[in-house]
Amino acid sequence: MKDFFNKLVRSGSRERAASGLGTQEDQLKRQVAALYGLYTGVMGAEKVVLKAGKLGALELMRSNELPERVLALQKLVFEDPTIDTLPSAQDIPGILGDIEEELADLCARRTLEERIEKKIAEKMEERHQEYVQEIRMQVIKEESDANAENPQTLKKYALLEKLETRKLTRSAMELLRPATLDEIVGQERAVEALRAKLASPYPQHLILYGPPGVGKTTAARLVLEEAKKLRNTPFSQDAPFIEVDGTTLRWDPRDVTNPLLGSVHDPIYQGARRDLAESGVPEPKPGLATDATGGILFIDEIGEMDPMLQNKLLKVLEDKRVFFDSAYYDPSDTSVPKYIKKLFEEGAPADFVLIGATTREAGDITPAVRSRCAEIYFEPLTPKHIEEIVYNAAIKLDVVIEPEVPHLISDYTIEGRKAVNILSDAYSMALLRGGNAQEAVIITSEDVYRVAQVSRLSPYVNRKASATLEAGKVFGLGVSGYLGSVLEIEAVAFPAEKGKGSIRFNDTAGSMAKDSVFNAAAVVRKLTGQDLASYDLHVNIIGGGRIDGPSAGTAIVSAIVSAITGKPIRQDVAITGEISIQGRVKAVGGVFEKAYGAKQAGIVTMIIPHENKADIPEGHLGLDIRPVTTVEEALAILFDENQAASA
Repeated sequence: MKDFFNKLVRSGSRERAASGLGTQEDQLKRQVAALYGLYTGVMGAEKVVLKAGKLGALELMRSNELPERVLALQKLVFEDPTIDTLPSAQDIPGILGDIEEELADLCARRTLEERIEKKIAEKMEERHQEYVQEIRMQVIKEESDANAENPQTLKKYALLEKLETRKLTRSAMELLRPATLDEIVGQERAVEALRAKLASPYPQHLILYGPPGVGKTTAARLVLEEAKKLRNTPFSQDAPFIEVDGTTLRWDPRDVTNPLLGSVHDPIYQGARRDLAESGVPEPKPGLATDATGGILFIDEIGEMDPMLQNKLLKVLEDKRVFFDSAYYDPSDTSVPKYIKKLFEEGAPADFVLIGATTREAGDITPAVRSRCAEIYFEPLTPKHIEEIVYNAAIKLDVVIEPEVPHLISDYTIEGRKAVNILSDAYSMALLRGGNAQEAVIITSEDVYRVAQVSRLSPYVNRKASATLEAGKVFGLGVSGYLGSVLEIEAVAFPAEKGKGSIRFNDTAGSMAKDSVFNAAAVVRKLTGQDLASYDLHVNIIGGGRIDGPSAGTAIVSAIVSAITGKPIRQDVAITGEISIQGRVKAVGGVFEKAYGAKQAGIVTMIIPHENKADIPEGHLGLDIRPVTTVEEALAILFDENQAASA
């Protein structure tokens, strides 16, 4: 194309030169005029005038002087206002040659642009026709769908509509679930911490620890509702609360199904839209993280969630977006819808507050997740808390309960949810017994016993404290998860031939507890001056409970000393602490939780290592907390008959 225009321009110059028309200057003037005419034909007269005005070439164009007209032509063709040197007569032919080359390029470009614009117009018309055809087919399909019903399909539709009209009343759990934060019993400190961390301009991600059935989920939901009403929180009135069970979330290595973070339905997999599958376009499906944007994503039992999925969740917490990837996505494909292109290129929003709840211990949660979350501990419920929950539930059920019922139910469970279930089952028993004839439904202790028998329930605590004293028997304390328990430890000693005595101990109690027995032998000899080798000694953990740590050491020493000396031990005292062979009581774990086990068993006084004093508030749960440093201090409390008598 360029060569063609070069030949066209130069042939005109040669013809004029061969014809001998005028002098060389006249020929150059005609050549300049021809180039002006060619440039004007390509650009248009109005554009040439406007451009000449901008480039300062308008006056030069109107000049009769050849150098000035050539200079103006240079400015126009090369679009360079800095060219301001008048060419000499010798330079003009060379300059005109350069201008011819540039004009040839310009003409070639314009011709090519016109051809492309023509093709674009044709394609647009073609697309328009296709769009009209799609609309026509859609209308036809809608018309055909309207006629797709037949008597069988209409009958099934009517059956579904009929089923929709059948409604049961709310379940008892829906009715009895706390409706306000004041109704959540026994979690005042946890609820206060939860409110402080959510009702803020900068709410934090949270992990809620605690035993089941104490109100973690309900508290999170109610705190969000409260936060919506405050001005200084980012939660709007329509902030969502998306709840999911972590045990159901599994990582799919193909990322085809990921309800938490979202997935990409590639064309070869089921789930993609038919029109997208036919055109080979992958479709991202945002998950719960996107649904929770602007609100809370609550993952119950987050400790059970797939570790790989936990790691993927970390990235989302950092970026506040979920990104998708697919080998089938082609960013240059014009058939990709805008929303799909946006999801692939920008990701889906995932700006939410994460609240995870778990009944596991903190060590079972991925450290990376814990480092991004504040942690709140919900406390186990005491018998008094269970009784209060039962009273509140009875009011909502509008029933009368015998005075013994709340206390009886508290013997069978330490979970608020379970207590409500027992009461609702007893309510059903009372209705059945009364035949629905009585005006007021009365729930009796017998109704609760019948529920316990049918459900095979047994008292949660079958070891109770007493005001008596007993030799060779002491209450130790253990903990499992967030639940403390009382360990009933007993010892009996029989004189044996000197140096030929033996020690027997439960193998099921564990090697750590057995080591505590041998440590106790050294301490007992130090305290009493007697060698255990002179006794046949039997130490037993009633119930065969396993002891995973050394915390029963001091209790074992106390039981052995009592068995050898015959001094009785108070049965309203429980003790925890590791024993050293020097007779010192060392710190142990789970003191806070062990207090709940002591309270459940009716213990009055709790002996703990002095090193654990800061771990538990003074007077916690109404217990008399006694920190001790040595085993002698502990024995003084255990053998105090005056205290037992006053108790």
